[in-house]
Amino acid sequence: MAKWPRYGHCKTRLSKDVGKKNALLIQKMMLQHTISVAKFLFEKNILDISLAISGIGSNSSKRWCQNFGIKKFYLQGKGSLGERMRRQILKHQKNSSLNKKRSLIFIGTDLPNLCHIELQETIYRLKSSEVVIGPSDDGGYWLIAFSAKMLSNNLINPFIDIPWSTSNVLQKTIDNLAKENIKIDYLNTKIDIDNIHDLVKVI
Repeated sequence: MAKWPRYGHCKTRLSKDVGKKNALLIQKMMLQHTISVAKFLFEKNILDISLAISGIGSNSSKRWCQNFGIKKFYLQGKGSLGERMRRQILKHQKNSSLNKKRSLIFIGTDLPNLCHIELQETIYRLKSSEVVIGPSDDGGYWLIAFSAKMLSNNLINPFIDIPWSTSNVLQKTIDNLAKENIKIDYLNTKIDIDNIHDLVKVI
């Protein structure tokens, strides 16, 4: 899930402390790092990559992805984060052949310490769990992944009534999954970079 890095329109909370120019630079660096980690595994044929993009249109998105060497992209569209993620799930299902149903991993681009080993661990854990979550220290999550089996069964919408951008996102998501007896596994907690205090923690 990637937002096009535009001056004055990304990392607005962080920009209040470090300035718009520096906030833009930090966002670009984190985005590049995230893509580099994913491409490392893509080149080893471990996973496929698609960018879910907001902030620009289809033609600009295509050129932007070409600069990164990424072929697949989808526009996020309108709505809450949950609605946009749900839209990506539907697009993923539509473009997966009946014989090649695959798991789906969502990650953001606010993780300067993201490691390819964590994505490999996610793939491994999806073999025995239906959902894998990487909690963030602000009460949200930096990763959420769904097994191919769960996506095929289309059991629930885990994004219903989530209070996005609050400290209750993770717990409400877990509550939604618990109602359906979904088996969840967890990765280590990470820090999403939203403000200067988060940035200091990871330096």
